[in-house]
Amino acid sequence: MVRKKRSDKPVEGESSRSQPSGGTGQDVATPAATQQQLSGGYQGSGRGYQGVGRGSGQQSQQGGHGGYAGGGRGAPRGSMAQQQYSGQFEYRGRAPQTQSRGGPLPQHHGGGGGSSVGGGRGVGSAAGPFRAPVPELHQAVQAPYQASPVPSQAAMLSGMQMETPAEGESSAPTSEPAANTQVTEQFQQLTVQEEQSGQAIQLLPASSKAIRFPLRPGKGSKGAKCIVKANHFFAELPDRDLHQYDVSITPEITSRGVNRAVMEQLVKLYRESHLGRRLPAYDGRKSLYTAGPLPFASKEFKITLIDEDDRSGAPRREREFKVAIKLAARVDLHHLGMFLQGRQADAPQEALQVLDIVLRELPTARYLPVGRSFYSPRLGQRKSLGEGLESWRGFYQSIRPTQMGLSLNIDMSSTAFIQPMPVIEFVTELLNKDVSSRPTDADHVKIKKALRGIKVEVTHRGNMRRKYRISGLTSQATRELMFPVDEQGTMKSVVEYFRETYGFVIQHTQWPCLQVGNQQRPNYLPMEVCKIVEGQRYSKRLSERQITELLRVTCQRPLDREQNILQTVHQNSYHTDPYAQEFGIKIDQKLASVEARVLPAPWLKYHETGKEKNCLPQVGQWNMMNKKMVDGGTVNNWICINFSRNVQDIQAHTFCAELAQMCCISGMVFSNEPVLPVIGARPDQVERTLKGRYHEVMTKLQPQKKRLDLLIFILPDNNGTLYGDLKRICETELGIVSQCCKTKHVFRISKQYLANVALKINVKVGGRNTVLADAIDRRIPLVSDIPTIIFGADVTHPHPGEDSSPSIAAVVASQDWPQVTKYAGLVCAQAHRQELIQDLYKSWEDPNRGRVSGGMIKELLVSFWRATNLKPKRIIFYRDGVSEGQFYQVLLHELDAIRQACASLEQDYQPTVTFVVVQKRHHTRLFANNHNNRQSVDRSGNILPGTVVDSKICHPTEFDFYLCSHAGIQGTSRPAHYHVLWDENNFSADELQSLTNNLCYTYARCTRSVSIVPPAYYAHLAAFRARFYMEPENSDGGSAAGSAPATRGAPGGRSTRFAAATAAVRPLPPLMENVKQYMFYC
Repeated sequence: MVRKKRSDKPVEGESSRSQPSGGTGQDVATPAATQQQLSGGYQGSGRGYQGVGRGSGQQSQQGGHGGYAGGGRGAPRGSMAQQQYSGQFEYRGRAPQTQSRGGPLPQHHGGGGGSSVGGGRGVGSAAGPFRAPVPELHQAVQAPYQASPVPSQAAMLSGMQMETPAEGESSAPTSEPAANTQVTEQFQQLTVQEEQSGQAIQLLPASSKAIRFPLRPGKGSKGAKCIVKANHFFAELPDRDLHQYDVSITPEITSRGVNRAVMEQLVKLYRESHLGRRLPAYDGRKSLYTAGPLPFASKEFKITLIDEDDRSGAPRREREFKVAIKLAARVDLHHLGMFLQGRQADAPQEALQVLDIVLRELPTARYLPVGRSFYSPRLGQRKSLGEGLESWRGFYQSIRPTQMGLSLNIDMSSTAFIQPMPVIEFVTELLNKDVSSRPTDADHVKIKKALRGIKVEVTHRGNMRRKYRISGLTSQATRELMFPVDEQGTMKSVVEYFRETYGFVIQHTQWPCLQVGNQQRPNYLPMEVCKIVEGQRYSKRLSERQITELLRVTCQRPLDREQNILQTVHQNSYHTDPYAQEFGIKIDQKLASVEARVLPAPWLKYHETGKEKNCLPQVGQWNMMNKKMVDGGTVNNWICINFSRNVQDIQAHTFCAELAQMCCISGMVFSNEPVLPVIGARPDQVERTLKGRYHEVMTKLQPQKKRLDLLIFILPDNNGTLYGDLKRICETELGIVSQCCKTKHVFRISKQYLANVALKINVKVGGRNTVLADAIDRRIPLVSDIPTIIFGADVTHPHPGEDSSPSIAAVVASQDWPQVTKYAGLVCAQAHRQELIQDLYKSWEDPNRGRVSGGMIKELLVSFWRATNLKPKRIIFYRDGVSEGQFYQVLLHELDAIRQACASLEQDYQPTVTFVVVQKRHHTRLFANNHNNRQSVDRSGNILPGTVVDSKICHPTEFDFYLCSHAGIQGTSRPAHYHVLWDENNFSADELQSLTNNLCYTYARCTRSVSIVPPAYYAHLAAFRARFYMEPENSDGGSAAGSAPATRGAPGGRSTRFAAATAAVRPLPPLMENVKQYMFYC
């Protein structure tokens, strides 16, 4: 060990936080079969989101009134630094008289007068025709990006009137064209004939405490009834008298592991004598819980911890702690029982938290806790993931309130750990190169990223195994490192020091040393004297190969997963768990049997000229044989650029000809020949080649007043940043849609693949692939009766470790009522890990035009009007990516933004809103009651598509349901969870469940029903696409395809999260007008 200043403190037991890793995704066309995700993800059965930087850390879903406890969707999303307008908008519109579900009783706000709940179905006739030429729709103007402090919930929605400048926003001139004002004026000319009422549209409450989410409007009855099993285990509510005690440990330690060790020693020493023989449950921080009172109200204990033996022969360090335990409160389980019976609106979070902590005590002692999961090599075989990582098996556990009472949700999980191996071997695997060569600068960056924060033990001191945490790498090679050995500043080389002091000859002197300790007192350790300590979760981003390997490990057929879950429950032996016994908690050993229904698939409409004009999907899938797209797009002018050196130009031409033919067969108008011949190009000259070729083709087309409709690219199978560069240039600079195809599909042309690519091209150029027959016949309840717009919204967050990258928000909205098939999309960048969508509505002061407004909702409403000549009278808003603890925040902020966007178009314009959260990152799985019954499972052994559950395992009182809308491919299907947070349209259970299920059959990119409702899916695709629009910065993190580079508003890739969250966010380059009106993200 070499150190600049003499200090030899080993690292204390820090805990590393777990964060999910994700890969990248591209719109490179894939066969329809592989369009589905493979393990509970978006399209098919279950592989989860790939490439979605959905959030890091483990989610606690216990926050909020009436929200679930336990279970998890990814991470708590956000730093709450945000830009907020502080003005409350006074809603003066007239509302229909029918009362909507959700929300508080009428209340008075300032001068707003009395308000009551708006909603209902009698919203009047369709809007009249427009009366003036329609100007171009312009990009939503981004108000200047500035960080502002987090307002309180009350401040969010109260304060000054809208006419005053919003807090934290600049009054600098913006680039919004004056035409937008004209659009608003013309929009206002369309009359909305609503029922006369003296009531105002309901004001949003200023506090989450005033909100009540909609109650369940009864259970659904549509569909074939069946029984399914769920991985929920009934938990009997204890009748013990629970007490909470505050714990103070001094000196204060941040490590939960050390805190637990202190408390474990205290219980061991004093349980019998001072604790009244109670066995307390401890959360590892500040709270202790007991089943019954302790014999004291307040007491102090002294506890001594002895460090583990590092086998150095030196005396082990003893640390003394003072532990103060003080009675804080009694935990009332009566209110939890009332909540479970539906007689109380708010979920008593404290009681749920206590029960969760009690049931986690024993697994925490046995296994390695990571968020809400537990991992151990004893729970399953380790599998290598490559590059020095391995997968560990484990299980997820969370207590949840449900209709059947308390439920313990158990699921299987796997995650990546660093293999316990010598550091030099880890580096060899990581770089896939021999360590005898000198590392490059890129190698240095990669090693530093992978090893920072990792704990190692030294191996050069005999039996001594002292541990240290890596803080970085030296910039110099080991052979160049010198350090002072005495007060006079005598210098000695690291190589010489190790040879003289330990008799250890360093072999790989060309490699850098590990730096341990802090920056002020760094210590140097050669890589070859260090070994990685076992049991460290790898929380950084995984490579594509590692993700594939991890998915292969986690992918289990439903029967196997069910058996593993039951085996885990048996191994956990809750009936003998001393903590469960102490608190009187009893866990059932059987999976919950749940009533379910299988909703029928909808009829799909295709073009009249095809042999099959209508189609009824079978088990969630169909094909394009004998069918033509219901609305084929036109591609008269196209070119192809080949970036793959393995593909000859003649092969590329043949491939394009086959693709053009398939597009024509499928119902498109598609020219057989490109405007210019196919050319080959080098990936490192993408911008010059692409812009040069575009200039050539436009020189030819412009004199004929023609435009280029499509660009086709052939890419190498591993194309690095090429894909992202092409999309950025095409969509934000040239204003043209494109289709990328991988080399492997050019060499192995399949009809299925070409048909799938044709589906994507058609919607990119403005066509429709299919439409619900009920939409054509105006038979969709609460959609077909009046002009209805369906929104989808999502926020994607940077990958773990990318602390300076912004989050990306995307909103899409249907543009073709009554078909609801085409979706225009908008994207914006916002503060790092900010979950609330900031640009839904914006208003600011313009020096020339006064108060102006914009935002994504307003732009999409105007776009709908331009496309249909109708004003939407109903809004259905599907919001993806929200955890239960954030329901109130998101609803308060985003529903208010929707209201203000509508009011900015016309003073009394307030369409009724239904706001539904879509969740995929939960741990509920549904299994067939009889796996051998071929009538109740699909080919993968999963439950049938259309299976819906709204009883027993759902919320005790609120409007939610699980819907498995897709057929599985491999693995266990993950149903989507839909939770209604606001409903002014008064949907019945059958109406919303059927609408959601039917929409899943309209996804444009494949002939399969998908696992989440398409508008939410499209928003996810658009948000992911926008990551490619950010220009890479020079940072030590580099940038891979699909990664989120640092933005110029933040200090590089190594900034802290706080700095990243409060730094100004650089806006994305705007989408070109002739791109954003189409489904460019498909």
